Amino acid sequence: MPETFYITTPIYYVNDVPHIGHAYTTVAADTMARYMRLTGREVYFLTGTDEHGQKVEKTAASKGITNKEFVDSVAPRFQELCRTLNASNDDFIRTTEERHKNAVQHIFKLLQEKGAIYKGEYEDWYCVPCESFWTELQLKDGKCPDCGRDVDKLKEESYFFKLSEYGGEDGKLTKFLEANKGFIMPESRYNEVLSFVKGGLRDLSVSRTSFTWGIPVPGDERHVIYVWLDALTNYISALGWPEDTGKFKRFWPADVHVIGKDILRFHAVYWPAFLMALDMPLPKRVFSHGWWTLAGEKMSKSKGNVVDPFSVVDELDRHGIGVDGFRYFLLREVPFGLDGDYSRDALVNRINIDLANDLGNLHFRTINMIEKYLGGEIPCPDKPSGPEGTLNESIPGIAAEYCGCMGDMSFSDALQEAWKAISEANRVIDHSAPWALAKSDKEEDKAHLGNVLGVAAQVLKASAVLLHPFMPEKTQVIWEQLGHETRLDTLKVDLSGNFFAYEKGQRIKKGQAPFPRIETERIKALKAASAAASGKEAKVATAKPATPSPLPSPAGGEGGKEQGCFIKIDDFMKVELKVGKVLSAERVPKSDKLIKMQIDLGTETRQIVGGIGKSYEPEQLVGRNVVVVANLKPAKLMGIESKGMVLAAGDVDSLKLASFEAEVTPGTRVK
Repeated sequence: MPETFYITTPIYYVNDVPHIGHAYTTVAADTMARYMRLTGREVYFLTGTDEHGQKVEKTAASKGITNKEFVDSVAPRFQELCRTLNASNDDFIRTTEERHKNAVQHIFKLLQEKGAIYKGEYEDWYCVPCESFWTELQLKDGKCPDCGRDVDKLKEESYFFKLSEYGGEDGKLTKFLEANKGFIMPESRYNEVLSFVKGGLRDLSVSRTSFTWGIPVPGDERHVIYVWLDALTNYISALGWPEDTGKFKRFWPADVHVIGKDILRFHAVYWPAFLMALDMPLPKRVFSHGWWTLAGEKMSKSKGNVVDPFSVVDELDRHGIGVDGFRYFLLREVPFGLDGDYSRDALVNRINIDLANDLGNLHFRTINMIEKYLGGEIPCPDKPSGPEGTLNESIPGIAAEYCGCMGDMSFSDALQEAWKAISEANRVIDHSAPWALAKSDKEEDKAHLGNVLGVAAQVLKASAVLLHPFMPEKTQVIWEQLGHETRLDTLKVDLSGNFFAYEKGQRIKKGQAPFPRIETERIKALKAASAAASGKEAKVATAKPATPSPLPSPAGGEGGKEQGCFIKIDDFMKVELKVGKVLSAERVPKSDKLIKMQIDLGTETRQIVGGIGKSYEPEQLVGRNVVVVANLKPAKLMGIESKGMVLAAGDVDSLKLASFEAEVTPGTRVK
């Protein structure tokens, strides 16, 4: 039987609406689940909703509906979030389900039988939003130390779990943590928890009488079971425990609980202590990721700055990018485990630069050149040398590094590894100039052409596989255009082998480009949608284009005066020169020198027609930085509108484009 992998998100509390934090955790867990399936593991991926507690009871009362009516109206939104994010979860558990209620009551009775629970009285400061009690010393300025809200002094009868036995220098949990440093990741969170546990723990109240919306304590129904003992049990109740021991024995202990840092204490202290008391195996890892902020501020409904993932994905869908652009951004922008600041501009830049420019250009050029120069048949490299040979040899090593990063849940690093091959493949194409090799009759040039395009195709294949856990829809498009009929989500791959090579005779199936750019108008629409989702008015700056003015004619009398041949700096500044990146290029029909280009100018894409066709092939131009006269009056060349001019030097038959020594951001002003 294959090795198993059990991964969970926290169950999301239904007193909140789905936001970017929920999306982040779900996408991270789904990406890990897909990766493990790809490498041959039998995966069980769980998510769900936490539906009990005083907050739910108060909210339902304020709306004039029953508790069950309220949770039944909210839980489907979290199920819809999974579908919207293309999550591949195997189960979705709700704590109001009978299977969960039975497991929670059973676990409570077992803890009582083992002497881990006793009845007493509790008096302390209680925070309703955090569902937590605090001592006077723990309060911060008289408020909850976690969320900063007001707390209430409560005194009530309660059942207690003997948590104090697990803390201190010699406590059971302390010893476990010291012997298992990888139990909590990242390391900074591990150090935080270990310090907290070593400092000593108080017995934990595990029941309430001040509200009724929860699972009753068996044999004492005046009490409902504390929300965290209730909620945490979902990780085993979803496996059928205690009735269905088959699934439980197959998948427990969990390989990783993926959680936000705000609920670390419950998962890294309470949950392992409960399991130790039950003599049950502990999960192998708890990974606590950071928060997303907006403009440096923590998101909250009261501030009106919560990013709605449904609105963002809906807008990306309308642009032909889909949810994969959002998934990629979430796991590429910030190292997993750290806090990150959400920015509309950062989202658009990741899509335009990483996906449309880098991966998109490699895909576009490789597919088109294989079709144009090799009749659509993907070449098998024959002992490639030079840059393409080095790249070919590096693919297995890149895949190995990628696997190492994924094993540590270092998603951003794993994506950077994959991008090493993508970036190098684009450089190899630029350096080797397949468009020039295709014109040669020399056998060595034909072989060189096959090697370059064959290695580029292997990098595309590797990219489709390695990026599939992150972007399952778009990578399937690339996969199919490379001539594969299988589905990526059914593959079981040994990434250390020679998987990325092609069989002789495999043919491409040219189709639509998977990653269109977001144009200027689309950026405005995306900002408006994101701002609306955040409850704020969109503020999009609209730059007024410079109005070109005629330059003064050279002054001077007969023979001219030398100073009359000069212009002032003010005159030069009227010419708006910008860096552009060529996104696509094609010849103008019935012309041997005109090439129509789509050029990225940072805030917009311009169509420019240039008379450079005798010096450059269209494939040579894609991905190249050029200098554009951006405020030139539009003109028509052979009936095609051109909105600018690309600068070049030389005769019409041997033009050289103005360029740069290093990559420059599109839209940068040339001075």
